[in-house]
Amino acid sequence: MVFYLLRQDEAFLREMGGAIAGLKEGLFACGECGNIADTDPCPICRDTLRDRTTLCVVESIDDLVSFEQAGIYNGLYHILGGRVSPLEDQELSQESVDFLLRHIESLDASEVIIATNPRMEGDLTYFTLLEILKDKSERGLKISRLAFGLPVGGSIEFADRMTLHTALESRVHAR
Repeated sequence: MVFYLLRQDEAFLREMGGAIAGLKEGLFACGECGNIADTDPCPICRDTLRDRTTLCVVESIDDLVSFEQAGIYNGLYHILGGRVSPLEDQELSQESVDFLLRHIESLDASEVIIATNPRMEGDLTYFTLLEILKDKSERGLKISRLAFGLPVGGSIEFADRMTLHTALESRVHAR
């Protein structure tokens, strides 16, 4: 990228620098889900065609973008903006927890999908959220988590031990 920029004229570089410097101007966090947008609520939260009973909780905006680009989910999102990682001295802030609980209440959600990353921090975040949502679960809120396992088109012979273990643990029983 540096070599590309070195080949550009100075006017282009100044314009690009100005655009980068002003990147955050006019953008803010959605008051409903935490997504970055130029409107509040964001376009996803404003979309009346989305399933407003299902809430997918993701760690970051990057995760939300991945779901949106895949086009496989039509509910609403909630961005935690963090994760539980003792090695990095990270916990979910009380502010983040309160924001999530208010979001679930305001939607009167029937299901929360916890879509944390498949690694130790994702597991810790998942179990922390389970504990936080325990009371709501006992009152009928369905809580689910993304399944783990082998990638579509992959081969079992090339899978590592942890992938095989999670695939076996996340198996779905035939009906």
